[in-house]
Amino acid sequence: MDRPLILYLHGFCSSPASLKSRQLGDYMSGRELGDRFVCPPLSPVPDAAVATASSLIEAAERQVTLVGSSLGGHYANHLAEKYGLKAVLINPAAVHFLDAGNFIGEHANFHTGERFTFTAAHAAQLAAQVSKPTPSRYWLLSETGDEVLDWRQATEFYIGCRQTVLPGGDHSFTRFPDFMPQILEFAGL
Repeated sequence: MDRPLILYLHGFCSSPASLKSRQLGDYMSGRELGDRFVCPPLSPVPDAAVATASSLIEAAERQVTLVGSSLGGHYANHLAEKYGLKAVLINPAAVHFLDAGNFIGEHANFHTGERFTFTAAHAAQLAAQVSKPTPSRYWLLSETGDEVLDWRQATEFYIGCRQTVLPGGDHSFTRFPDFMPQILEFAGL
């Protein structure tokens, strides 16, 4: 196998245009690793999002490391367990603790403006994707100032996993650029 690939999974209502995705892609390109970075647009339908990522993993000709932010962290967890991969989770959604029913309704993508309806069936799909983590596969990055998700839920769900929990910050994980070199190291790049 050639050098590993990083598959970045963005969060709910987000896209490949998210700040962290662009930062990591630019950082890797600047180190001549741009061909080792993929961030696909994920459907707001959970099973479709997982299917998109699964097809990329299955087609990859090299080892894949997942980097997932927010809901993308949930997807990364599910896929890491399904395929035996490593994953970096950034302020992830610990769906096990969430009432996904709170998200039922109409939403708009932050970057494209595309509108979609999140349904009870979608919430059930998320619940069915919850996978107990194998601690050796994960690195959790959380900031305690996350205003969207309770960081304590993630630290509890990922107990036993490598964890970096920093005071302050917000849901975007403000210190992300500081961790990009270590993320590449974690991925074996």
